[in-house]
Amino acid sequence: MNYLFETNRLRLREFNLSDVKFIIELLNSPGWLEFIGDRNVKTIKQAQNYLKNGPMKSYRENGYGLSMVETREGDKPIGMCGILKREFMDHPDIGFAFLPAFMAKGYAFEIANETINYTRHHLKIPTISAITDEKNVKSIRLLEKIGLKFIKTIVYPDTKEELALYSN
Repeated sequence: MNYLFETNRLRLREFNLSDVKFIIELLNSPGWLEFIGDRNVKTIKQAQNYLKNGPMKSYRENGYGLSMVETREGDKPIGMCGILKREFMDHPDIGFAFLPAFMAKGYAFEIANETINYTRHHLKIPTISAITDEKNVKSIRLLEKIGLKFIKTIVYPDTKEELALYSN
């Protein structure tokens, strides 16, 4: 496995095509659908395409991307976290999502905080942003806890969706 780093309880590794069942579960979880949106990933083939054209493409093109969050004990997949490069944003942004059973246990802070450190020190990216739904109070609280501050409201390209932009 290609582990990017480990924390006390977790490890972050690049996604691979064997992660398709997890991707289907995560991308169809209630929190994902409410705050990120339906990506129409319901089948193995759709999950493979999501991985190939999303995280795995980003690893090749940018040297980073969304990655699998696993527990160190038992290698249980519980979520994703990583850095994205979006055309419409000035700086790379952090993204994260977890299965409902693993929320409110400190996992998101643990992995997001270490992702920020990894991004600054290993990837040498000094400015990190984030975007989130303005109603996603839990994500906003986490972004502030990892040192990001509200900058302004933006409209996601080709939509009318207003998002809160955070940055360090």
